[in-house]
Amino acid sequence: MDSSFQNPRPRARRSQQRPAAVLTGARVLGVALIVALVAGGALATLRVADFLRTTANVRNPFGTARQVLEPDPGTIPWKLRHGERVNILLLGYGGVENDAPWLTDTMMVLSLDPSSRRVVEASIPRDLLVPVDAWPRHQTLAQKINVAYEIGIDDAGWPGKRPEFTAARNRGGRLSEQTVSAITGLQFDGYVAVDFKAFRDVVNALGGVDICLDTALDDRQYPDYKEGYVKGGIHFAKGCQAVNGEQALELARSRHAVQPEQASDFGRARRQQQLLNSIRKRAASGHVLTQVPGLMNALQKNFDSDLGLADLQALHEWSAKLPDSAIARVGVTSSDLVDEFYMRRGSCGDIHADVLCAQDPSFGVMKAYFANLFVDPRVLGEAAPVVVVNGSRNLEEMGDRVARSLQPLGFKLAEPVRVRPQEHSYVYDYSGGRYPLTAAWMAGYFHATVVTPTPATPVPAGTPAGEGLVVQLGRDYSVRWIGQAG
Repeated sequence: MDSSFQNPRPRARRSQQRPAAVLTGARVLGVALIVALVAGGALATLRVADFLRTTANVRNPFGTARQVLEPDPGTIPWKLRHGERVNILLLGYGGVENDAPWLTDTMMVLSLDPSSRRVVEASIPRDLLVPVDAWPRHQTLAQKINVAYEIGIDDAGWPGKRPEFTAARNRGGRLSEQTVSAITGLQFDGYVAVDFKAFRDVVNALGGVDICLDTALDDRQYPDYKEGYVKGGIHFAKGCQAVNGEQALELARSRHAVQPEQASDFGRARRQQQLLNSIRKRAASGHVLTQVPGLMNALQKNFDSDLGLADLQALHEWSAKLPDSAIARVGVTSSDLVDEFYMRRGSCGDIHADVLCAQDPSFGVMKAYFANLFVDPRVLGEAAPVVVVNGSRNLEEMGDRVARSLQPLGFKLAEPVRVRPQEHSYVYDYSGGRYPLTAAWMAGYFHATVVTPTPATPVPAGTPAGEGLVVQLGRDYSVRWIGQAG
């Protein structure tokens, strides 16, 4: 980490709103916006031009038309045509209804792989303490990652920044991109930022959406807009029902339902997915032309992006017929994969705040993970049974954490096993060479050696045998996992 990584100034006020709704709004927004732009040809030219000037990154319509037909190398349309990965950062902020309007309490990486026609949505924990690099001589400031957008936007509150984070129109989004890039290793092709109001207004502009609940949802701790709770709570019946914008926001945001199925992260994610699908279907319906003015009004004042019209059109065309099964979701959050990337909650050094502290200041394992989000379908096609064996000296939980992190990537994993400490990492192939691609992938990811067990090359005592692959994690991986490898 940079030696100029400094203690933060007093924390910006925390948002009283929960982040889940903004996540859904961010997912939904791109679809609704693309539909509005593509279907808006019948609208008055000045109305569309004004919308594009204030939302999408459109200044030269003739240049946009050329990008659609013959995109420049490296642009989003070009990458989608040539099978290159596209990364977009989705940001959710509270907006004017919030006491800390620019904090991005939701940050999500949307990664598209045209070669395999797959998409991964990966959330970033908002409380992760990171170096924010926005000042001259690349002096960094230790802050929660959700403050990066605010630092870029608020010139008065965060003075002395470099020009690109002071005068530039997209400075908040660009600083967020840079900050997330530093911990994931990804290079972003653009960003989209949306607030609560835009999400509500989009749903209302579409005439509401439908959702089906497996159980009732009763939440008596749902936050209001006055730093308190909604009197009497919120209540939704079991079954299918139509909801308006505010109700959709409540369903997406609710975190404290009485019903265990609705209070869990899985239940909330499922509701968000249903809302997304419902909005996509409604936006794609035949009567959307009559709703375009309302969609434009909903997005014009509560939306920030550096994506251009050619980018949006290319994304729409590429994803129009993408099935839900092609979308994978990874939650690097306090309740999901935080432990897998060896983070802990508390204080970091002199940082006396409730934050997530990365034990590896280089974020090496996280970068490796994001680099491998899209496992070659031929590897997954082998459906190799894999067991993770923890042979580290002092990290008892490492095997469980690593196994959980591999599951969202599509691997078939058995219950992890712990054995006596081992110095080096190996991939033991009990299959007789039946899964060569998976063995090679595991060896590359874990910096391990593939070994076929024989009497001459026995495995350590306690290592399980079987018909698949056994990934034994040794001390060499554990020290790399916490950033102590040379």
